[in-house]
Amino acid sequence: MEEKEKPVSKREIFCLSGPLHLTAVDWNNFHDRRSVAASLVQGVYILERDRQQNRQKIQANAPPWWNFFNFQLIRLLVDDVDNSIFGAIYEFQSFTCKYNHSGQNAPNYVIAFRGTVNKSNTRSRDLKLDLLCLRNRLHESSRFQLAIQAVQSIVTVAGTSSIWLAGHSLGSAISLLAGKNVTKMGYRVETYLFNPPFFSVPVEIIKNEKLKHGIRFTSSIVKAGLAVAVKSCHHRPQQDDPFVLLSAWIPYLFVNPADPICCGYIGYFEHRKKMEEIGAGKIERIATQNSIVSLLSGSLKSDSEPLHLLPSANLTINLSQSPDFKRAHGIHQWWDPSFDGQSELHVYR
Repeated sequence: MEEKEKPVSKREIFCLSGPLHLTAVDWNNFHDRRSVAASLVQGVYILERDRQQNRQKIQANAPPWWNFFNFQLIRLLVDDVDNSIFGAIYEFQSFTCKYNHSGQNAPNYVIAFRGTVNKSNTRSRDLKLDLLCLRNRLHESSRFQLAIQAVQSIVTVAGTSSIWLAGHSLGSAISLLAGKNVTKMGYRVETYLFNPPFFSVPVEIIKNEKLKHGIRFTSSIVKAGLAVAVKSCHHRPQQDDPFVLLSAWIPYLFVNPADPICCGYIGYFEHRKKMEEIGAGKIERIATQNSIVSLLSGSLKSDSEPLHLLPSANLTINLSQSPDFKRAHGIHQWWDPSFDGQSELHVYR
């Protein structure tokens, strides 16, 4: 008996759910750049859905997600364990611009990574990688190794001034880790991180602001004290400190307060600002680059530090109401023409 083809969600179809309002992209406009980056990440999701449904050429739903913005798909990134498509490399085609705008300041290349796909074909592998993220061992996975090799190959060819990294959820973690790696190599890549995982104690769920601040303040004091005690035996010059080396790299973070996976970044950066305001900035500058777990375990290796420890970032918070977790964690919110958000630059000094 022939298996019936599953119905296509309208969220997969660009003409029904994509940013059709962007008929002329202003590459100097932050909102346009955010929408394009999110759409290219969505393209990776749909590439994998096309693969699972065996949709070929004319049936495929993925191409409009990059063609609309004058990009060409030049390479697929395929997981060596389950053969799923987890990333894509796009090249901008400035000579084929369809609308009344130039490609000035557009990226030459965008390397995009999808997040977890909750389908039987990919669920097992993706969840294992989610657990590796939680344990700060994502760098040990073959998927990340494939990703960083792809990033390094493009950086070698094009330099970094014309490359974007972009990812959502698990793909955001891959982009973040890749961005950290190339920054330590002396390059800085423009990076767009949608709903990046923040794996730490879920302080954000506490409604009492004074209690939250008290918990964070106590945590900072403990971490700073432990760091001074532990690292005094492993002193190194400030210019060689990985956290200081990363401080000039400013990735774009996009988070939703209703999403428990990423909302921790809001408190992470707000607390740093409050500590500066009350004159405890020096304590926080030590605390913010350490985790209690790694300090107690005696692990001082930079590759074992929690991924969410970031010196600097341009943090954008979606202020729109999200009716459920699926909407709060979804990629579609980031190109919504009615998007209501606020952005703030946080720089580690």
